[in-house]
Amino acid sequence: MNTPTLASDLNLCLCHSCGKSCDMSGLPLFCERCGAPLHARKTNSLSRSWAFLLASLVFYIPANVLPVMNTTMLGNGADSTIMSGVLDFWQHGAWDIALIIFIASIAVPGVKFAVLSLLLVTAQRGSYWARRERSRLYRFIELIGYWSMLDVIVVALVAALVKFHGLADIEPRVGILFFGLVVVFTMLSAMSFDPRLIWENPTQREVANGIASH
Repeated sequence: MNTPTLASDLNLCLCHSCGKSCDMSGLPLFCERCGAPLHARKTNSLSRSWAFLLASLVFYIPANVLPVMNTTMLGNGADSTIMSGVLDFWQHGAWDIALIIFIASIAVPGVKFAVLSLLLVTAQRGSYWARRERSRLYRFIELIGYWSMLDVIVVALVAALVKFHGLADIEPRVGILFFGLVVVFTMLSAMSFDPRLIWENPTQREVANGIASH
């Protein structure tokens, strides 16, 4: 069966900056168009992705345990965590805001943790299992990454609306900072992962790593 020629067989790679197809056979390895350094693969992709993912998991614990905002009504103040805030909005009839916060703060990070862990483990083992589906999962993670800051935005909007109407006072707490760090580190983990590792055999990976190290 005829197999298509790979870019690595022709010593070609795409520039990560401008997307130009560049020749990797000569030195120094810089893009002719924009001058960016060329890499056959993202440098230390798996190691950096694991590091960012583990850091985000560590920050996810205080993000859910510590309060994200403090609500003061008629002189009485109360701190709210992410989950207690979801329940409060739901009980007061604001089910749409509660649903947005739950999806953005609980469901989306959980899905990202699970999918990134799956991609990293299978890529590290050189698994042939469900390669097309794993590629789609990676594109899905990239897509939902743009909406990961919804919870932070919702807290800011609710605080602004409450203060505007003079009904109460809402102030952010340290938990929202940890949640922001979770979002940043999960995005960095997804950006550091090289999806081409899904399709590579271990021998092809060794060749690519050898080219990237020059």
